[in-house]
Amino acid sequence: MSPTTSRTHAQAGDIAMLVSAQNKRFLVRLTPDHKLETHRGILPHNDLIGQSWGSRVRSHLDSPFVLIQPTLADLLMETRRNTQIMYPKDIGFILVTMGIGPGQLVIEAGSGSGSFTTALAHAVGPQGRVVSYDIRPEMQRLALKNVSLAGLAERVTFKEKDILAGFDEAGEGAADALFLDVPFPHEYAAQAHAALKPGGSFGSILPTTNQVSTLLVALKRAGFAFIDVCETMLRYYKTVPERLRPTDRMVAHTGYLIFARSVLPEAGELLNQETSRRRGKAMQSEDIEPAEDIEQDEDERA
Repeated sequence: MSPTTSRTHAQAGDIAMLVSAQNKRFLVRLTPDHKLETHRGILPHNDLIGQSWGSRVRSHLDSPFVLIQPTLADLLMETRRNTQIMYPKDIGFILVTMGIGPGQLVIEAGSGSGSFTTALAHAVGPQGRVVSYDIRPEMQRLALKNVSLAGLAERVTFKEKDILAGFDEAGEGAADALFLDVPFPHEYAAQAHAALKPGGSFGSILPTTNQVSTLLVALKRAGFAFIDVCETMLRYYKTVPERLRPTDRMVAHTGYLIFARSVLPEAGELLNQETSRRRGKAMQSEDIEPAEDIEQDEDERA
């Protein structure tokens, strides 16, 4: 069952989130005769099935909880993890920038804890497919568990393989988008280009600028164009009307995002020629002030 349905009442098989008065959150898949045990009491699933979303329920200790249907962001943030996950602020921007949507074939490497895999599976819809590569079997098991919790496992194919040897989809050249979340993405730029359809979207995330620089060189050599580098930052506000202000902590830098498009060789040559022409023109028109003029300007400012 997808995390987002249009029903107004909880049904067996739905993913539910129970939020305590202390804002402690619990994710469960509603199953007849099962129960959720918390430090504030037990909540039988039978008592939750049939309840309206947004209603208040109570444990056997009479502790109140609110029953709501989790959003995709809730699922991602509550993902059980062994590695650093990607945050919704980055994921949303990535999905829109790369144009990932229903019916597409999307490749990712590596699988990690399955947070981004879940978001991809949600985005491509029931007619799409996600192929997730990782060389660590323990991570793929965890990713599969998290994707299954979201009810999206049928949209994902997990492959335990070293992508240095290339992607299995390279022969097809049909992937609409490909994302690398690996330590050394520059080593796989050529393999990524081979797996993407012409004009396909590439993306990656890296923690340091020197890694980004290395990847930029590799992308240009591999035949990518329209390359962008950016980062996203998110600031929440305290929702108290009489003293509305930013919260004390901010979700700031989490990683550098790199985007590019796969192009055919002739298009790459044309773009490289235009870049070289503009660069040469800029160098020819550049004016450098004589040293004495600079000193004079400094005297005038003083």
